Amino acid sequence: MRPIAGAIGAEIYGVDLGGELSEATIGAIRRAWLEHCVVFFRDQPLPPDQFLRFAKRFGQLVEYPFIKGIEGFPEIIPVVKLEHEKSNFGGIWHSDTSYLEKPPMATMLIAREVPARGGDTMFANTYLAYETLSDGMKHLLDGLIAVNSSRKADASRTREDRVKEMKRDDAKKEYVGEHPVVRTHPETGRKALYVNVAHSVRFKDMTDAESAPLLNYLIQHQTRPEFTCRFHWEVGSIAFWDNRCAQHNPVNDYHGYRRSMHRITLAGDTPR
Repeated sequence: MRPIAGAIGAEIYGVDLGGELSEATIGAIRRAWLEHCVVFFRDQPLPPDQFLRFAKRFGQLVEYPFIKGIEGFPEIIPVVKLEHEKSNFGGIWHSDTSYLEKPPMATMLIAREVPARGGDTMFANTYLAYETLSDGMKHLLDGLIAVNSSRKADASRTREDRVKEMKRDDAKKEYVGEHPVVRTHPETGRKALYVNVAHSVRFKDMTDAESAPLLNYLIQHQTRPEFTCRFHWEVGSIAFWDNRCAQHNPVNDYHGYRRSMHRITLAGDTPR
């Protein structure tokens, strides 16, 4: 294993994820994941059934609320940008589906097709974002609740093309989740900021305008360069990140090229 930045992220080597993995190996991967918030693997061309089998070793699979999965595998959704498209799926800093009552614990993404250049994903450590705040700011945030919506404009635009093509029949027009601005990780016990520019609209019992100054500060603070890493994809690369303490941002710098990924999310609990 090799950390790829000072704040977040590590690559794990020497394991074939398509093989029969022992409990000890799964335990070691989980410990590395909890320590580094996101772990990466190279040269893992797993077909959908093997990708699902690997994911199930870490938790219960959940389906994405807006888009149908690939044929035969409803838990695997396509994350695709085609050559003619200008917006990429989820192309903004966020934690996956934080507008749900129980947002996912984790996400796994595997690269099927990658552009000739560009298409990296950035990750940010929201433990560090919280821990580097002043005591006065931490006291101010204690007890604050963020209102998160699936209809926040910037995030909605990034998935428009996929929703048009593969919309789920049972999708609601809007999902709203109210969660603590500072959540405590149920496994590590560490506190992390839990707001994001894609979904967090305001603070509970406050207006958008009243919330904006503090919310905007937190959003900008938590993606400072020293809290981040950047991962360059190759076909067969896998990223496995913890949505409870990490945000991600797929960089949209590859117009004219195709990028195709498969994504799985694992069930989480209600943020506390």
